[in-house]
Amino acid sequence: MSCALRNAESSDDLPLWGFVGELHPDRNSENGKHVLYTHKNIVIKYNKDQIIHVNLTQESPKQLEAGRTLDMTYSVKWLPTNVTFARRFDIYLDYPFFEHQIHWFSVFNSFMMVIFLTGLVSMILMRTLRNDYAKYAREDDDLETLERDVSEECGWKLVHGDVFRPPSNLALLSAVVGTGAQLALLVLLVILLAIVGTLYVGRGAIVTTFILCYAFTSFISGYVSGGMYSRNGGKNWIKSMILTASLFPFLCFGIGFLLNTVAIFYGSLAAIPFGTMVVVFVIWAFISFPLALLGTVVGRNWSGAPNNPCRVKTIPRPIPEKKWYLTPSVVSMMGGLLPFGSIFIEMYFVFTSFWNYKVYYVYGFMLLVFLILIIVTICVTIVGTYFLLNAENYHWQWTSFFSAASTAIYVYLYSVYYYSVKTKMSGFFQTSFYFGYTLMFCLGLGILCGAIGFLGSNLFVRRIYRNIKCD
Repeated sequence: MSCALRNAESSDDLPLWGFVGELHPDRNSENGKHVLYTHKNIVIKYNKDQIIHVNLTQESPKQLEAGRTLDMTYSVKWLPTNVTFARRFDIYLDYPFFEHQIHWFSVFNSFMMVIFLTGLVSMILMRTLRNDYAKYAREDDDLETLERDVSEECGWKLVHGDVFRPPSNLALLSAVVGTGAQLALLVLLVILLAIVGTLYVGRGAIVTTFILCYAFTSFISGYVSGGMYSRNGGKNWIKSMILTASLFPFLCFGIGFLLNTVAIFYGSLAAIPFGTMVVVFVIWAFISFPLALLGTVVGRNWSGAPNNPCRVKTIPRPIPEKKWYLTPSVVSMMGGLLPFGSIFIEMYFVFTSFWNYKVYYVYGFMLLVFLILIIVTICVTIVGTYFLLNAENYHWQWTSFFSAASTAIYVYLYSVYYYSVKTKMSGFFQTSFYFGYTLMFCLGLGILCGAIGFLGSNLFVRRIYRNIKCD
């Protein structure tokens, strides 16, 4: 038996934390000795007829031995308090932890990163592009100067006939971009609702709000996906619509099904009831799916007309070999470093609140960090896309997506470090739940960041090719 941390809820949705047992070191045994706490002390504070606070402590550890019978006891103590029912959750909010100076410093540091990156994009890229535009804006050059400029033409200008060529796996890219746009709006909406409505008070309020908001924002994913698929000449729009409506939900369902199977096998209360799964499926089938279908139809008709600044040539241009650091794979992996750096400290607080049983309430910090993440992701992806086009590689669509989505890879690697250093989890059950739910979170984060990166790069590419003379 390994050390287990028990988390329960009282009838008033007040959380309880306490150890069921522990593993004590023992010089006579390599594995130590397992002890079980056989007595529980429950202290309940009340104000008139309302419960305000419940505290659980344990004592009387007894060593576990085969065939040994242990008596389990508990005691309950009632104490009056002047704390009102509306303020009952204040005692669970760890102000010194969440509002520590390092938290403020991390937000300030990320804000300075935003200023630096936006300045970098404005100064370097815009200055370079302005010089390039100047060559096309001169109308009174003599023939010799014009021929010399054309012969010296290189970089992103040479691929204007291929840069708007439809990407491979267009239906899949449209689906993940549409889903990512929906998730970005969803996260922003849930954070704002959490700030206004203190959702941390209600039991499961955040999860319920997330599921309902996801269902009602499915129109956005269909609209973005349908418009993008149609603009790039896609024909099988039903395939695109089904992928958009079901890709992310079914990925989450697959991971949740596996984790639920593990929980049932271990007889854990963490198993999701069958009725809850049916309700979630009904919400998806009768709200989310129809709205995604409607959004796809509206997107195809309202924003699906091709509007590329440059005509796509019939024969693709060969891509020359470049330095290793200008290849799409390297650009993709390097693109996630700075966005991860902007949310690194916030990830520590999120992981701690989720896995170490602290009530997360600083959604103002989360809103700032989320906005910073969006700006940093767009800036970094634009820089990576510009470098790729200057290397005469016009396959920027998937590269821009993966460049931003790689942020989730670094978050998952950080979760491995957090698991080994900051938690005391052990055993297949705890390990599978930790990495399973973290994988679900990172999939959503990767799709969200990838969509933001692609949409930012798409606007950038259209902007720079709008002012050149295309054949």
